Amino acid sequence: MCGIWALFGSDECLSVQCLSAMKIAHRGPDAFRFENVNGFTNCCFGFHRLAVVDQLYGMQPIRVKKFPYLWLCYNGEIYNFKQLQKQFGFDFQTLVDGEVILHLYNRGGIEQTASMLDGVFAFILLDTANRKVFLARDTYGVRPLFKVLTDDGFLGVCSEAKGLINLKHSTSLCSKVEPFLPGHYEVLDLKPSGKVASVELVKFHSCKDEPLHVACDTVEALPSGFDLDTVKSNIRILFENAVRKRLMAHRRIGCLLSGGLDSSLVAAVVLKLMKEININYPLQTFAIGMENSPDLLAARKVAAHIGSEHHEVILNTEEGIQAIEEVIFSLETYDITTIRASIGMYLVSKYIRKKTDSVVIFSGEGSDELTQGYIYFHKAPSPEEAAEESERLLKELYLFDVLRADRTTAAHGLELRVPFLDHRFTSYYLSLPAELRIPKNGIEKYLLRLSFEDSNLLPKEILWRPKEAFSDGIASVKKSWFSILQDYIDQQVDDLLLEKAAEKYPFNPPKTKESYYYRQIFEKHYSGRSSWLPHYWMPRWVKATDPSARTLKHYKSATQE
Repeated sequence: MCGIWALFGSDECLSVQCLSAMKIAHRGPDAFRFENVNGFTNCCFGFHRLAVVDQLYGMQPIRVKKFPYLWLCYNGEIYNFKQLQKQFGFDFQTLVDGEVILHLYNRGGIEQTASMLDGVFAFILLDTANRKVFLARDTYGVRPLFKVLTDDGFLGVCSEAKGLINLKHSTSLCSKVEPFLPGHYEVLDLKPSGKVASVELVKFHSCKDEPLHVACDTVEALPSGFDLDTVKSNIRILFENAVRKRLMAHRRIGCLLSGGLDSSLVAAVVLKLMKEININYPLQTFAIGMENSPDLLAARKVAAHIGSEHHEVILNTEEGIQAIEEVIFSLETYDITTIRASIGMYLVSKYIRKKTDSVVIFSGEGSDELTQGYIYFHKAPSPEEAAEESERLLKELYLFDVLRADRTTAAHGLELRVPFLDHRFTSYYLSLPAELRIPKNGIEKYLLRLSFEDSNLLPKEILWRPKEAFSDGIASVKKSWFSILQDYIDQQVDDLLLEKAAEKYPFNPPKTKESYYYRQIFEKHYSGRSSWLPHYWMPRWVKATDPSARTLKHYKSATQE
């Protein structure tokens, strides 16, 4: 996890512009570098470092003696860098995983580079010899990237939009800051003036396609066929492989643990593999909730079963409400469900940073989208439509759950790892017949649960625990966090304001007091940039006005049983 920032063709003094780079300092608390590009006085890189791999030579932009004309600023982890080094005989100058990007580019160009990287990444690569700038982002957008490109060729690139919105330029930048699309790379020509011109934007990987880097994976060809035993075995093998490769770190590993299926499975496999590769410190797991909330009780049970060093953060109502504005500023969105779910994750990340030395944090994001875990999947008209919805959700992760997971952890200088979004694991799961992937016997994620039933990784009641809406999972038995939020916001937004919401906010107009409240805060920090959110996250196939699972008929929280 780092913060990357770069400008090409700036009309303004770079020492003034670099103040914008400090807006993302939270992403890299260990070091900062600001570097001008030789021969281009109006081009520069800014980098905030969180040192996770190669403490000595990990500063960026990365430049190596072999390719003095290449400059690389990247945020992410490349899990297969050693396999690529071995396969192609690359001679590395550092221990930094990202150095492989320079060698791949020199060997086969940008298309091969982006396609062969097994990992999560957002990068800016400058080739001064060929006068090219390249931008690229991983398949699911696990690592964030924003850009602004003006008509006269001024380019700004940053991990978060907040590092670009106050840039100075002779022409207006208003509304032009936009997220860089996941699974794409862009080629830009660099002119002698330092300005750029976009040449092409190319999609290099789709979630359904088996990635090219499978050719040099540590797990070789799997048995084919769709008989249930083969499928279950392949799911277990690929999921363990996804976790194993993500244990690459020189800093302490921890796990977020809600007590739901996804985070519990991740934590159990992380601990199992840590023992296998002789990582000697205890695994720290972290749960958040109000006193005796369902999540806390379930997480306690999982931690006792797997033997982790477990930490509980008690959510204080006042603290949760006070955090809303900080959370919206960090997220750069006004999406209702994203904000609700981010409050707990933001506060638990704050605790991890202040009270522990865990820095590399595993989490269960991506599973609901991949394995059809949302409760509304029970209402899917057909397996084929459920499969299409699953793919749509995966493509939009960078706007919702992946955005939440990145910003809430990065705000506190933590690095998130999400094994459910492993390229090979997801492409295999999506290749399975649609009928196999739907909820069965009233239980969502049925196939995933079934695959681990005989593993003894988790207690049976956790493995088969129904999905909990996050706002209920962290709630106390007396009153849900959802209800507490509603009561507070009801006092903050006047009925008349809500009636006129569509006039004030014609794009994605707020329909509830809660969404109006969030929108007001968003506009305070990011005025006129509502297009960053194309639409609100909402369940399909049901008449929903609220994104919470608790509003669906199928839903029954533990507190109602």
